[in-house]
Amino acid sequence: MKEILFVILDEFAEWEATPLSAAINQTDGFCVKTASITKKPVKSIGGFTVIPDYTLSDCKDKNFYGLILIGGKSWRTNMASQVTAIVNEAMRKNILVAGICDASVYLGAIGLLNDLEHTSNTLEDMQGYIGEKYSGAKYYKKQQAVRSKNIITANGTASLEFAKEVLLGLNAMLPQEVEQWYRFYKFGYYEAMKGL
Repeated sequence: MKEILFVILDEFAEWEATPLSAAINQTDGFCVKTASITKKPVKSIGGFTVIPDYTLSDCKDKNFYGLILIGGKSWRTNMASQVTAIVNEAMRKNILVAGICDASVYLGAIGLLNDLEHTSNTLEDMQGYIGEKYSGAKYYKKQQAVRSKNIITANGTASLEFAKEVLLGLNAMLPQEVEQWYRFYKFGYYEAMKGL
């Protein structure tokens, strides 16, 4: 099974993870595993408690096929710095890295978005938080989600668009299957069934 690692930190935004994790877990040959700083339970903003499968240090010896950084309230804390080693490892191995909401700001803060197209919650937020270390403003796109090379970014209202780009980036389904999945959850059953 190809393991897709979801990094969750304290007060993670579970709604940003669930459409994608459900789609991956229902796709042949793929499975979702969660990773955090420790194996202590991690509580989401919405009150869900998750016991991580792995610590981040456990993941150094793991074969994983995608690294998904779920947004939340911890990406602007010292906690986030502990994620950088696994992100760097994924980049070295040319493994897909995806960050949504404040996790996209974190990717900008560690310098990964300076020379490729990307998005986040707002350009002004990226510039204000990261400061001079962020030089990628000309590549910023006002889009729900952006896939560029092996990096995917999305804003916090784009859980379905984020999931769509990750599924395409992983080649987890045929493109037409991804589009059908996206339309079903984006527009609802009756709209999605029109024209079929």
